[in-house]
Amino acid sequence: MSNMRIAHIAVRVDDMKEARDFYEGVLGMTEVRSEHHREHFSCHLTDGHIDLSILQYDKGSKTKEALAAGEKPCIHHIGFEVDDLEKGIAELKERGYEIITDHGVIPVKFRAPGGTVAEIAPTGRFLQDAANE
Repeated sequence: MSNMRIAHIAVRVDDMKEARDFYEGVLGMTEVRSEHHREHFSCHLTDGHIDLSILQYDKGSKTKEALAAGEKPCIHHIGFEVDDLEKGIAELKERGYEIITDHGVIPVKFRAPGGTVAEIAPTGRFLQDAANE
């Protein structure tokens, strides 16, 4: 997977208001969008260079994706952009990494070495909104 870079970090939180107060009020990040998507509410923030998503999963959510990093607040996953998504998926499978997301879902979450959660997406996916500001 050539030309790969970290472009996204997702943090699981219990209190969305408190998290937004911190990332926007203390760190000066700017909201680009908020939405409910696949059993969680996410607020995407940026500093102009990276997409930081604060996630709050629906109460009782037990999907593989929701529980991938546990049920408590944590860095849920990091996202990498790749030039060729299909090639990236094939390489992950070839190397034996467990794909967490359902087939066809993008970004593609997988279990990285040591059990941490990461994901890959096409180049430009995470920062497309930040670039339009």
